[in-house]
Amino acid sequence: MLGDHNLMILRMLDCHETPFKEEKKHHHDIFNFVKSNQNYWQRSNLAGHLTGSAWVLHPKGDRVLLIHHKKLDRWLQPGGHVDEQDETIWATAHRELVEETGLRDVSMPSNQLFDVDVHEIPARKEEPAHFHYDMRFLFQANTEVLDADFSEVKNIRWVPLLDLIGETVEQSIRRMALKTIGD
Repeated sequence: MLGDHNLMILRMLDCHETPFKEEKKHHHDIFNFVKSNQNYWQRSNLAGHLTGSAWVLHPKGDRVLLIHHKKLDRWLQPGGHVDEQDETIWATAHRELVEETGLRDVSMPSNQLFDVDVHEIPARKEEPAHFHYDMRFLFQANTEVLDADFSEVKNIRWVPLLDLIGETVEQSIRRMALKTIGD
């Protein structure tokens, strides 16, 4: 479905600005990937594909929701692959948020990009190593009640933003935490 939204994705990227050098590179890479791949959003594109993620603030605004991803064995924001029925990339982020955490009572302050990232997904027996061109959106939770799908995640928790700004925190998570605190 998103294949029909190529222009919308490129415009969204055109409007996104960041002070972070590494994110500027990711932005450039995603823009070029979308422009040069008709199937930029499909999992069948073995070089990589667009993904959508949700950076979810706690109702009090002092914490963020992270999942412990089963396959990658890392703490990340909820998100994942575009499905055929997803009408927009932010719909992908929202659907993945609901599927992975059970959190439904959220609002989206803006449909503008919050962050972008490109990261390599390691090879597994059923698929080769490939890249996720991740478009991330800010969500605000209206409740802290979670109902995680533990078939997809190992764990889920609200993490204080101040715990995510240290130098040892994964760069893409740290960047989003710094953006959040800076706002």
